[in-house]
Amino acid sequence: MFKKRLFSQILPFFFSLLLVVACSQTNQPSNTTSGTPGNTSSSGKTIPIGIAVAQTSNTALIGQEQVIGAKIAEKFFNDKGGINGTSIKLIFQDAGGDEQSAINAFNTLINQDKVVGIVGPSASQQAFAADPIAERASIPVVAASNTAKNIPQIGKYISRVSAPISVVAPNALKEAIKLNQNIKKVAVFFAQNDAFSKSETETFQQAVKDQKLELVTVQKFQTTDTDFQTQATNAINLKPDLIIISGWTADGGNLVKQLRELGYKGLIIGGNGLNTSNIFPICQKLCDGIIIAQAYSPELNNEINKTFREAYKAEKKQDPPQFSAQAFAAVQVFVEALTALDSKTKVNGLPLAELRTKLNEQILVGSYETPLGSISFDSEGEVKQSQFFVAQIKMDADGKNGTFAFLK
Repeated sequence: MFKKRLFSQILPFFFSLLLVVACSQTNQPSNTTSGTPGNTSSSGKTIPIGIAVAQTSNTALIGQEQVIGAKIAEKFFNDKGGINGTSIKLIFQDAGGDEQSAINAFNTLINQDKVVGIVGPSASQQAFAADPIAERASIPVVAASNTAKNIPQIGKYISRVSAPISVVAPNALKEAIKLNQNIKKVAVFFAQNDAFSKSETETFQQAVKDQKLELVTVQKFQTTDTDFQTQATNAINLKPDLIIISGWTADGGNLVKQLRELGYKGLIIGGNGLNTSNIFPICQKLCDGIIIAQAYSPELNNEINKTFREAYKAEKKQDPPQFSAQAFAAVQVFVEALTALDSKTKVNGLPLAELRTKLNEQILVGSYETPLGSISFDSEGEVKQSQFFVAQIKMDADGKNGTFAFLK
């Protein structure tokens, strides 16, 4: 009898609990992509584009420049009327410097912010982890700084405005040989825990062989390292005429500093991760002379680059760097593709899933006059760009500021 009474008291409580759980599950945010892009903003009258770049971590020195370039693009294109009268709204998510942070940023932009497309992430290694998520969701990604091999091959929704390092990097070696025709021995350093650096060093090492130079050593480090004394000493003891570094801004800048402090006086080539004025506070006057291949020049003579350069200088009091220009160009690709698509079918009337697919198709067939010059894409989403440059860092006497002096 006692058991029956106990059961009769518990049973109503059990069913009440089930009802509460069921209700709470139906109230969870949906991960579907139904609806139209106009419904994803508070005003209902803007088109959201996601920006997933590093605002924290050791990659943030790159990401900060991308944020500036993207914001300049947002203001510039909205001042021109946006997408045939509808403004764009950039939605920023911090993609950090690791794969999981990029994955989280992409998921938030896709499922919560319901953006029409994504610019990012900052690092190639992150792209290999996060881009497949966008591919599965059928949302276009335009990479602004991913230069490792096989980025566009991740899927049909992945493209990039950042030219592959295999095209850009060899130009730096050619210029170094012009500056010192007696170069014979080369030492290479690269960050072994970073996909981009591993891809870039392969390109540099092949270029060294193609130039019939002697590769005397390959030294490895981590992007999180701060002490490079052992690797630097090992390389200097082999008396190289040229050192090539593939890493990121903080680790690369510290490596340059320690090489110089240990007495290395030869030429140094920095990879794309060192291609930022944010390296100046790290190696200061010892940054002087670093040679870096460029996919952008502030001196490129077209109207949109003049406008971009003026806007950047008005805000930062210096010429824009490559990463800002590439972020601007990535936003521009989305804006001009959306404008072309809207001229055929009003984008605010399209279901979001259909809009993302049609937008991706439009991106790949478009041609764009950007601060990088004229660009377009092949069928896989690889950028087609014809103009490249090489710069050498020239530091002021006090070592606090410097410039990128273009050699080519």
